[in-house]
Amino acid sequence: MAEETPVGGGPVHLALEMGPRLTRPVPAEVAAALLSAQITLTAGERSGFQLAFDLTKRGLITDRLLPEGFFDPRTRVIVTTSVKGTSTVVLDGLIVRQEVGVSNVPGQTTLTVTGEDLTLLMDLEERTDRYPNLPPSERVKRILARYADYGIRPRVVPEHVHQPPRERLRVEYQSGTDLQYVTELARANGYTFYLEPGPGHQQSFAYWGPERRLGRRQHALNVNMDVNSTVDQLTFAYDGTAREEPQARWQDPRTRDSQLLPQPDINPLRPPLGRRPTPALKRRTLSGTAKRAPEQARAELLARAATSADAVSGSGSLDVNRHGYVLEPRELVGVRGAGRAYDGDYYVKSVTHNIRPGSYQQNFTLSREGLIARSGTVRP
Repeated sequence: MAEETPVGGGPVHLALEMGPRLTRPVPAEVAAALLSAQITLTAGERSGFQLAFDLTKRGLITDRLLPEGFFDPRTRVIVTTSVKGTSTVVLDGLIVRQEVGVSNVPGQTTLTVTGEDLTLLMDLEERTDRYPNLPPSERVKRILARYADYGIRPRVVPEHVHQPPRERLRVEYQSGTDLQYVTELARANGYTFYLEPGPGHQQSFAYWGPERRLGRRQHALNVNMDVNSTVDQLTFAYDGTAREEPQARWQDPRTRDSQLLPQPDINPLRPPLGRRPTPALKRRTLSGTAKRAPEQARAELLARAATSADAVSGSGSLDVNRHGYVLEPRELVGVRGAGRAYDGDYYVKSVTHNIRPGSYQQNFTLSREGLIARSGTVRP
């Protein structure tokens, strides 16, 4: 798998770059030694990867690159795939571990490097910081600015429930790593946080906001459609206990009277993708909301209701050469051929790229909050 070398029988290519901070294309011998690449991207979680290389006794990797630290932890790795001339950066991460498996059988000695995306940088140092008079979204921007040297640019959406800072009553403190604190703020507002590599070279977006369930759809997944099928298999599940109706109380600090907060409308955070929403079978009382500011209590109630809304899930696999497109996570995609109940648009929760010489497979998971498509057609 050299730089821009074909993968499989179709117009699919792969490029690999590595370096301490600024990357460059790997030597041709390293690219040719790449046996496999597995990259997992998940909404709201850190992405991970594993690359396997063939080692020879007197090869460049064994004699020079390994001893000189070419594959050492914290080395930056960028993987780009090209399908039909359209390039997609599927990974921008750092190596955290290397393993060498030595075998007496010729061709069975391998080097395996494992790593995570660049949010790993945000999880290496614990710090204590204070954020007087800053709402959650501004705190996130301030934290992400520390990582601009790696080409990370913030894409921050203001919180849905406005939370005006009240320094006289409370000063917000961070205790822990930047990643822990930013993720905690995202969950408290019903948001998600992740790193999106590309589209520019050695650049990425750090997204903090609601799941993107509006806008463009990716090319639809066809199943059970004979020669028009693009998905190898697709399985759906409807979990009646997944959705919850959270209950939260807020206490007036002056009168000590408490009140039950009304159930929030989750549609601004989770625009419906199904026509028949699933009912909430479980009720859960949130703890700690009584003593929070009323805006924070309402934000936490909205967050819990939104994040538990998806009761319908799907999982499957596809061949990129046959599908013709790279399925991207954290965006929308349509499904055809699954029947009236399960056809329609879904949010792509996760994608795992499995790339080998001659093969490019993707495993994926989908989710939405209800059954039956909201539209009579699936596009594109």
